[in-house]
Amino acid sequence: MLALRMTIPRDQTWPGRWERAPASWALTMVLAVSTLASCGQPTPPSNGSSAAESSSAGAAVRPRVALVMKSLANEFFVTMAEGAKQHQAAHQSEYDLIVNGIRNETDITQQVALVEQMVAQGVQAIVIAPADSRALVPALRRAQQHGVVVVNIDNKLDEATLADAGLRVPFVGPDNRAGARAVGEVIAKRLGRGDAVAILEGVPTAFNAQQRRLGFEDAMRAAGIRVAAVQGAQWEQDKANTVSAALLREHPDLKAILASNDSMALGAAAAVRQSARAGQVLVVGFDNIAAVRQLLDEGRILATADQHGDQLAVYGIEFALRLLRKEAAPEDRQTPVDVVTAR
Repeated sequence: MLALRMTIPRDQTWPGRWERAPASWALTMVLAVSTLASCGQPTPPSNGSSAAESSSAGAAVRPRVALVMKSLANEFFVTMAEGAKQHQAAHQSEYDLIVNGIRNETDITQQVALVEQMVAQGVQAIVIAPADSRALVPALRRAQQHGVVVVNIDNKLDEATLADAGLRVPFVGPDNRAGARAVGEVIAKRLGRGDAVAILEGVPTAFNAQQRRLGFEDAMRAAGIRVAAVQGAQWEQDKANTVSAALLREHPDLKAILASNDSMALGAAAAVRQSARAGQVLVVGFDNIAAVRQLLDEGRILATADQHGDQLAVYGIEFALRLLRKEAAPEDRQTPVDVVTAR
């Protein structure tokens, strides 16, 4: 695919550099089958000592970093996991890695259990893409109380909930609102004032879902385009297909569907084709997973946003290691996001 990329301006760039997996594989990487990416396992913290104290006990003990993601049925998180494993393989002397994911995007209880399991195993750091921006805060607070360094990636934890818990967790990730706005601007150029569009949002309690919806709405408002409907599809392709089919029936004048991730964009594109409205209803997504690239070439998906999923966990891991070495303050770090279109 020949792709055009437009870099979205940002106030702070990452220093130094710079979503559909087979179900059978995804299910092997849930709670009971966490993958340790390195053969060596540091000695767990001794009784009465914190994980952070354990990490400084001696140079021979490598810190263990747990990557806790959302659904491994989503190709974006499979890509994220592979990027993290490749980074650890290239830095085996620096840390060990445990990779975890949940069964589906709404399995919040499972993700809380994963955090608690990682603390019990004595990891020194947790890098987490939370399924919910509020529900994970109590478990992460307990992790910090045990001396575990926590870094938030992908979906930002709710600031008010963090403040209420007396918790400070740095966020390493893109500006989701700016990314969605830039994708929305691409589709706005193909529409006219007053045209009707629909937005598919992810889990409503997730900060990145809220921000992407706002970004799409920003772009539509600026172009004088009418948002006829906003429907949740839980980040999932099958649900997005069902919701999009209903939207196409209910809104015969619909000109575009703006999906908050690529899995939902795939479902929307399928619904458009099934309704015999291909070429009449435009679709955009967010994440730039491999599965959308052919549809970009075919014009069935107009644009997506690349938040560099293969590097997003790496950014978080590198920052967690810097925090463990006392080389950085726990401050937010903004990472790149680019618009991708086919030519």
